Amino acid sequence: MINETLVFETLRDTTLEVVPELTAEQFRADECLADLGCNSIDRADIITMAMDRLGVVVPIGEVHSGLKVRDLVGLFAKHS
Repeated sequence: MINETLVFETLRDTTLEVVPELTAEQFRADECLADLGCNSIDRADIITMAMDRLGVVVPIGEVHSGLKVRDLVGLFAKHS
């Protein structure tokens, strides 16, 4: 199982790459990517990039726009 801290950091880093106007301080576990200003294409890019970097495959049916970052972290860790 992948460490949840690593998953959080990877999601944060990929989000900041895709949406460079965000700061690391704005990326919090209690926020949804949509609430951070990520549109559907941004979210797909972030999830895909994070899966590639972590070597994890998360079924797309388990990912939806209402998930908070902490939920995504748990989902990635579960499928690692």
